Amino acid sequence: MASVRGVRGRLTITLVALVVLTAAVLGIGSYVFVDSSLHQRLLDQARTEAGFDLSVLIPSRVEGNGAGAYESQPFVQTFENRGVSFIVDPGNGKPFSSSLQLGPPQAVLQSLAPLRAVVARGELGYEWTTLGGKPNLVVGGRLPPAGPDFYFVHDASDIDAALAQLRLALGVGTVLLALLALVAGRLAARGVLAPVEAAGRAAERIERGDLSARVPVTSRDEFGAWAERFNRMAAALDETIGRLRESQAQNRRFVADVSHELRTPLSALVAEASIIRDHLDGLPPQARRAGELLAGDVARLRTLVDELMELSRFDASAEQVDAEPVDLVGLVRTIATARLPEAHLALPAGALVVATERRRLERILGNLLDNAREHAGSAGVEVELLQGSGEVVIAVADRGPGVPADRLPRIFERFYKADPSRRSGSSGLGLAIAAEHATLLGGRLTAANRPEGGLRIELHLPVTGSLPSGDVAANRERDSRAPQSSAQEPIP
Repeated sequence: MASVRGVRGRLTITLVALVVLTAAVLGIGSYVFVDSSLHQRLLDQARTEAGFDLSVLIPSRVEGNGAGAYESQPFVQTFENRGVSFIVDPGNGKPFSSSLQLGPPQAVLQSLAPLRAVVARGELGYEWTTLGGKPNLVVGGRLPPAGPDFYFVHDASDIDAALAQLRLALGVGTVLLALLALVAGRLAARGVLAPVEAAGRAAERIERGDLSARVPVTSRDEFGAWAERFNRMAAALDETIGRLRESQAQNRRFVADVSHELRTPLSALVAEASIIRDHLDGLPPQARRAGELLAGDVARLRTLVDELMELSRFDASAEQVDAEPVDLVGLVRTIATARLPEAHLALPAGALVVATERRRLERILGNLLDNAREHAGSAGVEVELLQGSGEVVIAVADRGPGVPADRLPRIFERFYKADPSRRSGSSGLGLAIAAEHATLLGGRLTAANRPEGGLRIELHLPVTGSLPSGDVAANRERDSRAPQSSAQEPIP
């Protein structure tokens, strides 16, 4: 679901970015067009008026000569009515300005040096500049035939004000479009990704074991076709897993039935093998060897059948945990002393009482010790009891050859042997049974190769709360009276 939200966010951001980019391009284009149009319109109008003023208006209304005479010329009122100011440069160093707001005439003319050069050539020129703190368009030309030079100043403040309003409108419009695009993008992304979210929910249900989950088909487009294919896949998966479960159930019933049916003749074989073992000394050497092999094979067969029966109870969910206060220190010491006296024990000095089931712990630890003895011999086996945060760990470590790294994750599988070439009495079920018991107790088994050589298997058990210390003595006394044997009975 997190990835769907990420895609939704990217789709929304992409849509908003496209809208903002489009609005920016259109806004900039519109602004440049309006700016150019307004300035060009004012320029065309100013140049037309300047041409008319220099060729018709001013020559027809000039009265007298000299710079001072321009202040009272009849055409001055005409320019005031138009809202146009002007500066006259007679060429004698005493220019005249019709508006004091433009600044000193001499300083203004000095700022218009490029335009004055154009006018000096007898051409009509213009220049955009700032005079008196305002933007202006200055159009200059020489009064024919030999002067003086006139510079007509047109106020461009209205254009700048209009452009400022346009910029504000475009900015506000872009922000509004971005907000609308954000809302529309969220809605569109939600609609587009709705089938994906539905598929995600269906996949989560399938992951939890609900194989009936399906994706609703709400359209006939690509998403609809995808939903139909997803549903066909889920249906095929449901059918396949159903067949596998049925096959697995049949296999488990077969193993349970075979194990059950073997118990009766096996009991007779055990009794017969016991009689033969008791009279081995009276048999000839060749017959004695055959009798020893027969007794050993019957013992292994009985162990295998007992283990298969135990696994069948796990598969049938017939095992229940009967928890009680157990002193792990005393229990581990008792089992290790009985099963592998040569093992080195590293146990806490005091008691460590947890709520668990004694019988299953005996089975787990006994199988781990048997596995260590089988692969590493009696020497070099270490049993350690550790208390961590919220759990206790019982570790059995040996100094044997260890397990190849690629086979280590499979050692708790049924009938799996890390070294198939080794022929031993092991059925490959001991660690699998130990793992089943650990799971029932709410714990787990882990295995790792030791750096100095050998294998270390750890049983992690949860600790949900402390138990009264007064139970310790009773638990130790019970451990001391516990039978010194494994869960499997020896051949009589």
